Amino acid sequence: MKSTNHNEKNSGASRSLRIGTYSVVATAVVLAIVILVNVLMASLPISLTAFDVTSDQLFSLSEQSKAIVDGLDKDVTIYWLVNIGGEDATIGTLLDQYVGRNGKIRVIKKDPEESPTFLEQYSLTDVEYNTLIVECGERFRYLASTDIYQYDFTNYYTTGTYETSFAGESAVTSAIDYCISEELPKLYLLTGHGEAELSLSFESAIERENIETETLSLLTVEAVPADADAVMLYAPETDITATERNMLLTYLQNGGNMLLVTDPLQAGSLTNLDEVMSYYGVSPQTGVIVEGSQNHYSWGNPLNLMPNLIYHEITNPLRDGGYQVMLPIAHGIIVSEDVPSSVTVSKFLTTSDSAYSKLAGYSMTTYSKEDGDVEGPFGVAVAIEEVLDENMSTNIVWFGSMSILDDEVNAQISGGNEDLFLNSLNWVLDQEESSLTIHAKSLSYEYLTMDNQAALIFTILVVGIVPLAYLVVGIVVMVRRRRK
Repeated sequence: MKSTNHNEKNSGASRSLRIGTYSVVATAVVLAIVILVNVLMASLPISLTAFDVTSDQLFSLSEQSKAIVDGLDKDVTIYWLVNIGGEDATIGTLLDQYVGRNGKIRVIKKDPEESPTFLEQYSLTDVEYNTLIVECGERFRYLASTDIYQYDFTNYYTTGTYETSFAGESAVTSAIDYCISEELPKLYLLTGHGEAELSLSFESAIERENIETETLSLLTVEAVPADADAVMLYAPETDITATERNMLLTYLQNGGNMLLVTDPLQAGSLTNLDEVMSYYGVSPQTGVIVEGSQNHYSWGNPLNLMPNLIYHEITNPLRDGGYQVMLPIAHGIIVSEDVPSSVTVSKFLTTSDSAYSKLAGYSMTTYSKEDGDVEGPFGVAVAIEEVLDENMSTNIVWFGSMSILDDEVNAQISGGNEDLFLNSLNWVLDQEESSLTIHAKSLSYEYLTMDNQAALIFTILVVGIVPLAYLVVGIVVMVRRRRK
């Protein structure tokens, strides 16, 4: 009996030893697998290991960014000016996307206080933390915090709150495109006729498109400069001279391009400018447009036009994205029946059939249609293309309202006017494929909203059914163990 008990004890001890050994080995194998998986995952691009579930795809690159980054064949360095340990997580996640997409992009962190001489080569002083310098070869662009984050104070005085948006992708992609581009298109802003000035936001938008701008008075030159890829005339109050008219026509007839923005005139006429446009079969409609369809104006004011977006290369991105355009105070653009055969005129913004032009203009005393007012519909923006030969063409875009470039109007429609303007400018420059209309992404909190029925079902599921299921499973397991 003692011998039997002794053997049983040895057998039990041996079995326990084997089980313990197996447990140790199994634990070691599992740990090794976990470590190996972590090493492999760390070596993969972040785009394959992280999933963006935000509604705005805050941490994902747009198709435009992917196209530029994937086609990159030059080394690009992004210096992240940051106090080590104080990195902005949102910026860091964005930069990881670029690095993971193309190995030619690298990110180097620099603390301006620890490397004070580093900024001297870029002529930068008093920079903020969590800002960026994008560099490729001899070119660089500094991205300040205002380039990376945008703030909308539209409702601040009524609600005490403001909206914050992350524009990091737009800024970084634009900077990369700028640095790798060998030549940038040149846009001359014509002056000398009481033209309006571009706001800082629209100037910045043009800069993000990597288009160089320079002011120009045609009265001081003998011809439009040879390096002019396009000229822009923004809401002139007085007419151009006969000399300027001839200069503009010569430029356009030889493959030049123009973006024209006009407003209904307070008084007088723009006879010489009208002659330039009549060459292409278009002319301004006298008066101010009043929209007769409630679906085509906003804020209860029939002068605040919400025009139709007609299919065109310029408008298609907005149509696809569900954006709208608003033009408070506009005049119509008439397309002649005698447009030259080499010219194509496309109305890409139009009013409803119920619109009419008030010939009294700014002196109108009623929005109602009166005798003499001109019935619509009207085009309020047109794209003109003249094919000169197989290698040369002239592109012109004409907007019948200066509010296309108004900051407040643009903010009311989530940047739709700015997008349309930039699309138009790129079409005029014949580089619509490189347009970088990447929207800033909202950082506002999003809440899950459920109706009462859905909330009741969710409560029953979480409070009742799930705990009950766990209880039943526990009882079944306990009963089986006792039977064994």
